[in-house]
Amino acid sequence: MFQTLFGTSQKTEEPGFFDKLKRGIEKTRAGLTSRIEEVLSTTKKIDEDLLEELEYTLISADIGVKTTEEVLSSIRQKVDRNLVNDAGELKHLIREHLLQVLQSSEKPPAEVSAPPEVVLVVGVNGSGKTTTIGKLTNRYKAQGRSVLLAAADTFRAAAIEQLQIWGARTGTEVIHQKPGADPSAVLFDALQAAVAREFDYVIVDTAGRLHTKSNLMAELEKMNRTASRVVPGAPHEVLLVLDATTGQNGLEQARKFTEASGVTGIVLTKLDGTAKGGIVIAIARELNLPIRYVGVGEQLDDLLPFDASKFVASLFET
Repeated sequence: MFQTLFGTSQKTEEPGFFDKLKRGIEKTRAGLTSRIEEVLSTTKKIDEDLLEELEYTLISADIGVKTTEEVLSSIRQKVDRNLVNDAGELKHLIREHLLQVLQSSEKPPAEVSAPPEVVLVVGVNGSGKTTTIGKLTNRYKAQGRSVLLAAADTFRAAAIEQLQIWGARTGTEVIHQKPGADPSAVLFDALQAAVAREFDYVIVDTAGRLHTKSNLMAELEKMNRTASRVVPGAPHEVLLVLDATTGQNGLEQARKFTEASGVTGIVLTKLDGTAKGGIVIAIARELNLPIRYVGVGEQLDDLLPFDASKFVASLFET
């Protein structure tokens, strides 16, 4: 997934990837695709009643109002021009539009000419941020890369302890200080250690709170300045972890964090636990942010690199 000095090995699809993805979004597929098929099976005529049913279905799956309006507008235009006249054709049109939305938001991460690659992980408490860091660490180490973790969420003592648990579980060192320490000081120590000891990656846990946007912005901006002083170009990625079960609330979180921290990509967790996985499409359309990973389970290897075409295929193929 990442375009770095290490090449594009993360893009390589692991065995069982598609099946795991399909299982992970089973609830969303039932709430979206199965419902679309049910609506379309009642008639071949495309009329306002049918379009209203489709509108309700798309919005209920958290596809987003803008994307839903675009889909319906496109259908109406094709009907008016006699390009489509059978309701059975609409499923394909919807599928193609959703794929187009996801692909249009795809952006490659910044290229990294020399290690370490610095990844800041942001998100509210409870979104699965620390678990995501553990899973991401596991992915990198499975590729033979060395990883150092930075416990820069010093606001909660429990956050440091949680990261240390994941460090122990993945055999990864965690740089930390006492609770209440300056997060930028922790980051500085971690980056100096990573440069001196030639680590490939530094993954940084940050404060999971939206106490006030101005305070959050000031703290993250300071961390960004610290990172760039020690490692030119850092942070190379700012990943926002969102809980898919929060639906449209997650979209609002994404807006705030994007304003505060310059998010470069999204990690959507707990996708297997919700029928509202359409939030993936709403994020891509309304924030123009790429989805980097999706979490589809509790195991270490249940963090999957996101692929727009495979995501849409897993939604629409039985």
